[in-house]
Formats: sequence, C-alpha cells, structure tokens
Amino acid sequence: MPERKNNANIGLQVELIDEAHDITEAFHCVCEAFGRQAEDGVWIAMNPGWDTPEGKSRGASRIVERWSRTSKDIAGNPNTMFLKATLPSSEDPEKRITAGFAIWVQASNVEGHGDPQIKESEASADLTDVYPEDQSERRYLAQVMASLHGRRRELVEQARTAEPPALFVLDLCAVDPAHQRKGIAKQLVQWGLDEALRRGIPEAITEASSMGRHVYENMGFKPEGVDIEYSVDKEFASRKRPANIFMRTGGNA
Repeated sequence: MPERKNNANIGLQVELIDEAHDITEAFHCVCEAFGRQAEDGVWIAMNPGWDTPEGKSRGASRIVERWSRTSKDIAGNPNTMFLKATLPSSEDPEKRITAGFAIWVQASNVEGHGDPQIKESEASADLTDVYPEDQSERRYLAQVMASLHGRRRELVEQARTAEPPALFVLDLCAVDPAHQRKGIAKQLVQWGLDEALRRGIPEAITEASSMGRHVYENMGFKPEGVDIEYSVDKEFASRKRPANIFMRTGGNA
C-alpha cells in the first residue's frame, strides 16, 4: 500500500478507511457533492431520502456493509479501497474533518485477481434493499446502471487475457463543496493511480461526471467517445440523468 499522502500546505491527508464511522462521516461529502451541488438524478434515485437523517443513515449503512465485505486478491491486497481525505478543523486543529471520499476497485473476472463485475441480470435484485416495495424503480435503476457501467464491463472482461487480468476502477470520488478547489480530488485520484502502479495494473478507468472530468483529464485519463447514452424504457425517458463520460488512462481513446 502507498504511504499516507499529505499536502502540508493545508494539512490534507489521504488514507484508507479502517473504521466504519469514518464512512458515515465521508458519506456526508457525497451527499453534499452529488445530492445538493450536482443534483445528480441517478445518485439521488439510488439514495432515497439522502437529505434526511434517516435516508442519510441508510445510504451510509449500505456503504459500510460493502466495506465490511471487502475481499482480497491472491497477493493479499484489498480489492475495494475506501479512502478519506481529511483536513484540520478550523475550530480545533487537534481534530480532523472529512472533506473528501473515494472508492477504488481492483476489478477482474478472473478469480483471485479482483472483484468480478455484477451481471446485468443481477442488478435489479441487488437494489431490493433500496426499493423493497418498488419493482418499477428497481427496474429503472438497473437499466441506468447497465448503461453507465456497460463499457466498464466490456473492458474488465477483455482484461481476462491481460497480465495481470485486472483493471483499476475509480468507482466514486466526491469532495464536500465547502472544501473544493484545494486539490483534494487530485490527491484521491493520485492515490489510486499510485496503487495501481504498485500492483502492476496498467490501466485505470472511470465514468466521469461533468464536475470531475477536467480533474481526471489533467491526471492522464482520456475521454472515450461522447457522453454515455442511457438506454431506459419509454416510461423513464423524461427523468433527469447526469452527463457522464467514460474515461481511461490507456487504450486507444
């Protein structure tokens, strides 16, 4: 694992999360960035009630549950890495506040080399805990996620013949709007790129939002094609969805 990253100018630290309560604090950054600032329709649909204490608790609990199930590759490395970016509190320099959060995934469809990609047919069932009584909403989100992650699935499957047969995926990156423009996103991304290099994995990929893509492009990601087109049933066509574009650090993009 790379050493903890520091930005001495502002006291920024980026490190792996090793306690569940850190994820609960980090989820606040995601709510502020994707819910309040970007008004990301897909993220909001995935996190009903995100702007209420109950909804925020449910959303954080789902990430904690994912964190608790983290598997390891054959070298003993975690396949899913949850990162927090913290700053000294302006009120008490001895305390730190969470200003950013990222999830990196070592993805592979070869056993022992990373987390396999969920099949499209399994996506709706995986959303049962989000909408236990709303089959229509589960169907909509399964269609959206199939569109959003379609190219990711293709490349992870193609990587079966690579050495190692894995890709690094930036699954999520969020910075609290109150702390943006301090280089926090850059450090969260750089952590993953450094770790991919350490593990000998040659390519990183992500589905970039309109907010994040300029950061990723400055760090070596290249856009592939145009904004992702969502393929959903006609009844969902008018629903608001964010502009995301697939980006990668390698290939012929």
